[in-house]
Amino acid sequence: MKIPAIRAKIGNWTYYTSTLTFQQICDYIERVDDQLHKSEGLKNLIQRSLTKNYESIRDYIINQDERFFNALVLAVYDGLPSWIEVELKFGEESFYNMGFLDFPGDQKIFPLDGQHRVEGIKSAVELNPELKNERIAVIFVGHINDERGTQRSRRLFTTLNRYAKAVTMDDIIALDEDDSVAIITRNLLENFDLFSKNRVTKSKNKAINDKDKDSITSIITLYQCNRELLKVFRKKRKRESPNATRDKKSLDEYLKFRPEDEEILLYENFCIEFWSAFKEKIVDVKDYLEKSTGNKSQPAMQYRNAENGGNLLFRPIGLLPFVQATLEVFSRIQASFESIFEKYSTEEFRVNHKPWRQILWNPNEKTMIMGNQGLVKLFFLYYYDNVIRNSELETLKKKYADRISFEGDNLDEVFSKIK
Repeated sequence: MKIPAIRAKIGNWTYYTSTLTFQQICDYIERVDDQLHKSEGLKNLIQRSLTKNYESIRDYIINQDERFFNALVLAVYDGLPSWIEVELKFGEESFYNMGFLDFPGDQKIFPLDGQHRVEGIKSAVELNPELKNERIAVIFVGHINDERGTQRSRRLFTTLNRYAKAVTMDDIIALDEDDSVAIITRNLLENFDLFSKNRVTKSKNKAINDKDKDSITSIITLYQCNRELLKVFRKKRKRESPNATRDKKSLDEYLKFRPEDEEILLYENFCIEFWSAFKEKIVDVKDYLEKSTGNKSQPAMQYRNAENGGNLLFRPIGLLPFVQATLEVFSRIQASFESIFEKYSTEEFRVNHKPWRQILWNPNEKTMIMGNQGLVKLFFLYYYDNVIRNSELETLKKKYADRISFEGDNLDEVFSKIK
């Protein structure tokens, strides 16, 4: 095997950059075996790390026409290739870092970075041999199969994997062109008045900075709410088109591949229907939008502050479970979003009032309480007549009694006072 390459150096590693076809990946690249550890237990530990994640990579290769990968880092040992340098002149300059790697044929190659990609490629070619001529960038480094060389390769293996940074949620929202929720969230940020301009904080955290008196929510919370909407939208689609292949996928798999434009538009319309009813029927939200549109200074201050806490809908830990409860009501009784929000508009949203005091708001320290989103959702199901199930009601009573440190036996008595 002879392949063109570029030679370079970083630290004390000399490496060679090139490309391999998918077929060459299948033919020449082995799984990590005894190159990094002689112990059977430690070898098995590395092999167990090769989870079924490669299957999702395989599906990505097969289904995504715009597929692309980072370079594989491959260690070569035993039959080390010869470096054939080629002088390249361009104008007055000469370059000596280009040439060919000539592999003798008895070499062994294993991935230091990209195990899952290698297995995904192999599995994809097995299912679709037409992929065999596609190419992926590779970086070759030398591996000496003795104790010192093994330590050196292990260190590089862990360095490459330890410092690999997962894509953050805000990166997904800003850039992902396959994730339907990210696409629609961006559209709402640009075109829907409740979320446009500075009405949604773009911080990397779900929480909203205390100094932010303009935003109704955070971009990550909006994404999470729209994800809940997608779940209900897909259930609705399954009922209407039970044979649709995409609707049989798990949500995580569904979000890896961009749907048809018509499907994205239907989902967007579903989101707009929901958020339009939300801003029109919930009085405080409508008031906030009017103040914000009218350029009133700090329109969110009365709804989110450190004095009385404000309105739970202006807090990420309150908005998400409220949206979840609303969608649960929608699914159970098939009512319109307008009618659901209109009924909810008369309920208590101030966090320093019952039942939210001691669930969402600590009146002594004047701080929000985390970790009770499930309880918030149950309360909103309870507030909507004839929706909450008996098992949910019993759970709600017990959890509420625990939150307020109620020591009596008659939960119905203390519970009836909150509504």
